[in-house]
Amino acid sequence: MADYIKFVDVTKCDGCRACMVACKNWNDLPAEPEDFSGSIQSHTKVTANTWNVITYDEHETTSGNFEWLFRHQSCLHCVEAACEKACPEDAISHTKFGSVVINADKCVGCGYCVQNCTFDVVELATYKDKHGKEYRKAQKCDLCTSRLEEGLQPACVTACHTDCLIYDEKGKVLSEAEKRLAKIKERFPNANIYNPQGIKGTTTVYLLAEKPSVYGLPENPKVPLSQVVWKDYAQPLGKAMFGVTTMAVVGSVIAHAIKKDSGDHKGGQDHE
Repeated sequence: MADYIKFVDVTKCDGCRACMVACKNWNDLPAEPEDFSGSIQSHTKVTANTWNVITYDEHETTSGNFEWLFRHQSCLHCVEAACEKACPEDAISHTKFGSVVINADKCVGCGYCVQNCTFDVVELATYKDKHGKEYRKAQKCDLCTSRLEEGLQPACVTACHTDCLIYDEKGKVLSEAEKRLAKIKERFPNANIYNPQGIKGTTTVYLLAEKPSVYGLPENPKVPLSQVVWKDYAQPLGKAMFGVTTMAVVGSVIAHAIKKDSGDHKGGQDHE
C-alpha cells in the first residue's frame, strides 16, 4: 500500500465541528455534556470518549489584528510514539497504515501511555464488569483504521466540507502543502508545516497559521531516552532472561522513571 497521511490545513477550517460529530457516530462514542465555560469551544480537550475537538483561539497578529485560529485536535499518530514506548503490556502498536492503535484486550489501564503521550491525547475510559466492578482502558483516535482496512477514508475526513482534512498519498499531499504554505505566507507570515522530526514525523500532518506553541503544540518534541531504552532494549532482554512476571515488576520501576523523565521533558518544552 502507498504511504498515506492525514493532512490538516487549519487555515481552511471554519470551526463547524462536523468532524467531531462524524467521529462520535462512527466510533459509537457516548456524549459528554460539559458546563458552559464562556467559550465557544465545546470541550476543553480530547478525552477517552471524545477523540477529536475543534479548538478556538482568538489570536493577535503582528499587525495588531485579531484572527480566529481553529485546530482539529486529535491523535497525531507519531512515527516514534511515546505512548507505545511507555506501554509495559505491548498493548499499543502501529498498523500498516501508520496509525497508532490500542489493543483493548491487552490494556490493563495502568495509565503510563496517558502520562507519557507527547500531545496529551491518550486518556483512560472507565467501564464496569458484570459484577459492577470498575476497570479502565486507554482510548484515543485510531485514524479510523477499520475504515482504512475497507478502502474508506477516516470519518472526520469524509465529513469535512472545506477540505481542511485530507487523507491521501504522502508525497502528493506534502507537495501540495508546500504550495499552499507559500500562498498563505502573506497573510500568515509565521505559517509552517508541522511534522516534527524529533519523533520521526507524524501520520497526521498540520499546516499551521502560527507557531506550534500558539496552538499548544510542542515546538520540537522528542521521545525521552529512558522510554527508548526501556521499550527497545530493556524490555525484550528482560523478558528473555527473567520471564514476563518478573518483567512486570521491573517494568513498574522503569515506568516510574519514564514518568518523571517525561514530566521533566514536557516541562522544558515551549508553550504559549
